[in-house]
Amino acid sequence: MGVNWTRRETHSCGGFVMALAAVIFSCLLIGVTGQDGQAMTAEEKSKIREQILEMFDHAYNSYMDYAYPADELMPLSCRGRVRGLEPNRGDIDDSLGKFSLTLIDSLDTLVLLNKLDEFEEAVRKTVRDVRLDNDIVVSVFETNIRVLGGLLGAHVMADVLKQRGERMQWYRDELLHMAKELGYRLLPAFNTTSGLPYPRVNLRYGVVNPLSRTGTESDTCTACAGTMILEFAALSRLSGDTIFEEHARKAMDVLWEKRQRGSDLVGTVINIHNGDWVRRDSGVGAGIDSYYEYLMKAYILLGDKVYLERFNTHYSAIMKYISQPPLLLNVHMHNPTVNVRSWMDSLLAFFPGLQVLRGDLKPAIETHEMLYQVTKQHNFLPEAFTTEFRVHWGQHPLRPEFAESTYFLYKATGDPYYLKVGQSIVEKLNAHARVPCGFAAVQDVRTGTHEDRMDSFFLAEMFKYLYLLFSEKSQLPIDIDDYIFTTEAHLLPVSLSTTQPSCHTNNTEPQAHEDDLFSYSCPSAQTLFPNNPTFAKTIRDGYKYLTGVGRAQQASSVRGIELPLHDTGLEPVEFLKSMGISLTPLTELISASQGSASQDSQKGVFKLKLVAEVSQTPEHEEVVPLIVQLISPPFLGRTVLTAGPAKFGMDLTKQEHGVKGSIVKSVPYMACGPIENAVELQGHIALALRGDCMFAAKARRLQEAGAIGVIFIDHREGSSSAETPLFQMVGDGEPTDDITVPLVFLFSKEGATLTAALQEHHNVDVLLLPKEKQLGKEKPEKLNIKFRLAKEGELAEGETESTTIQLVLEQSESTTERDTEAASLIGDNQKTCTFTQKDPENSP
Repeated sequence: MGVNWTRRETHSCGGFVMALAAVIFSCLLIGVTGQDGQAMTAEEKSKIREQILEMFDHAYNSYMDYAYPADELMPLSCRGRVRGLEPNRGDIDDSLGKFSLTLIDSLDTLVLLNKLDEFEEAVRKTVRDVRLDNDIVVSVFETNIRVLGGLLGAHVMADVLKQRGERMQWYRDELLHMAKELGYRLLPAFNTTSGLPYPRVNLRYGVVNPLSRTGTESDTCTACAGTMILEFAALSRLSGDTIFEEHARKAMDVLWEKRQRGSDLVGTVINIHNGDWVRRDSGVGAGIDSYYEYLMKAYILLGDKVYLERFNTHYSAIMKYISQPPLLLNVHMHNPTVNVRSWMDSLLAFFPGLQVLRGDLKPAIETHEMLYQVTKQHNFLPEAFTTEFRVHWGQHPLRPEFAESTYFLYKATGDPYYLKVGQSIVEKLNAHARVPCGFAAVQDVRTGTHEDRMDSFFLAEMFKYLYLLFSEKSQLPIDIDDYIFTTEAHLLPVSLSTTQPSCHTNNTEPQAHEDDLFSYSCPSAQTLFPNNPTFAKTIRDGYKYLTGVGRAQQASSVRGIELPLHDTGLEPVEFLKSMGISLTPLTELISASQGSASQDSQKGVFKLKLVAEVSQTPEHEEVVPLIVQLISPPFLGRTVLTAGPAKFGMDLTKQEHGVKGSIVKSVPYMACGPIENAVELQGHIALALRGDCMFAAKARRLQEAGAIGVIFIDHREGSSSAETPLFQMVGDGEPTDDITVPLVFLFSKEGATLTAALQEHHNVDVLLLPKEKQLGKEKPEKLNIKFRLAKEGELAEGETESTTIQLVLEQSESTTERDTEAASLIGDNQKTCTFTQKDPENSP
């Protein structure tokens, strides 16, 4: 159906128009039959749906049997994770508040999956057992979306079931009362000068209380401050207490006011007291993601046009600067034409689903297809992956965002292709994550090793989206179109827009950007798919072999090789070049040999499918160790770090006194983009982190910025020269004669020593030179020792007792005849022996 949204004008406090109940889904469903997949039969979908129910039972029952009332299940240990009893995992443990997190997060999932008996029993357990006043410091963000959202979603479901007169007749809004109590326990976090909340709060003592053990933080992430409005507004409108919505709205206002006015982008981390940006990189993944999501969904849930205006403004900026189809790359909010990193995190997988809500399906299809290709390559989305689709961080904690976007795209297109994608998610979870006590997170997608972790969001989100994907509306216990999903997939009724008129004072000034087709309307089938049911397929086809997986082998006169280099730690090109192998991209050779006509079949990113030509190199090329010697006070040459050399740049072995300079960190630290602190680097030695681009590319940028030398630091934690052999950095295949500054490489542990010194002393001078020329190292003097046999007390001419060491040889009774004979031979002749220690300065 091509139904348009009703344009909502909110001229007065009472002039709200009810949000359309079908705003999300029914206006999107188009009924397209894809051409790259047969439509699934009802029996096939039913079979997968039953499989999903069995998987949920396995996960939920494992939690209830082995972990409850603990917050989470440890599926490898088959026991509950109780904070304080298990090794601290850092910030990740801030989700745990000793409030049976997984149970609360799963409540409305039980209803959606038609497990109504289990839901009623779980609500009874929650009301009876869960306490919210524990003396424990928790994340405001995580507690809001998981616990407050879980209580509200469960209350709404309990109320619906009670009104039907069949179940929950005993229920007296206990979950809503718990939600209100929790809301008041989170409110102290908003006690800041800006209105942005503290990132953590003590459930019993708040923030400023001396017993709270928190309140010293000065920063929070954008998503942490901007992902409160749905839950807090719903709490206000369900309870009649406006204080919650007011605080959440204020936080949203501050983030909007603090956006970069030139680009309309926001940063990742902000100071909660003065509103200054701490991290200015801008994207749609971790740290920002759900802020954008909640702007759009606040409009849908609350009927407030202000949120839509703000979302549209941000969305235009995202599509202008961050979206580089099919990629979504972080940029600098003040200079948005500059990419700040060349990798993406898995949390951005939610964004195609958000684009569906806005009606912008083409980029949603493109990015989703890219993500699907990555899952084909690695089974799951790695926590982060590069623009070349290599693993950056290998973990996969069973995140649901890809399944979420798959569901939204299916609802928008009706294309059975997305059912096949959903089926692959189900199969991979069973094949690679299922364990006897539930489902375990994947520690590294490259090895398939597991982590003793099953986060609550796995039950709250993953099974909802998968079950909905394979279900018809008539098979669900509620009308799903009457609800909006929170970022944790909890269900809030869109009817809340009329529950309580909101006299808002936040205004969005008119923006210069032009409204597009979907600024105020639901996507239309005729606009998105104008008499062309294969439209979605034509978009996907351009990205189908993006990672090289599944590509049919092409006959070619050029022979390609594929090398498994993901575990070496060396950049693949550098690794091969160090072995004497020069590389040429396959596309270049084919283009040259066969012409551009055949190049189309080879377009795309190739995972190390390169043509190799072996060149003559010595069988063994000795790596001359270099050093970075800290010579400024208080080090004075006593701290010496072993470093590796480069095959290009200044040859330090030919510099008599090395190269001296003060060290300055490059900005960006990876040095893979334009250097932002060139003025500071002028005349200094630059520090740059390894990774994301070639050593030669970094060196050129830093040399052009005025650096007189470069120290590269390994990005792999824990590496050290004591455990890893030194290697020579190599170029990028291009001539490197233009690079004239000295280049050295430090492993991670040595690099940490250097950066710690810089952080503590701010001005640190170093000397780069070969290890054999280490400054201050004493040169051993040659010592000639002469031996002369003489009678005891007999001195040669010129000898005095003070300068003579006398060794007295005494013949013992046990001396053998052979010893006596040897002594007589020596005694007949005076011998002179010279012992000389090699001087390393003159050693080869």
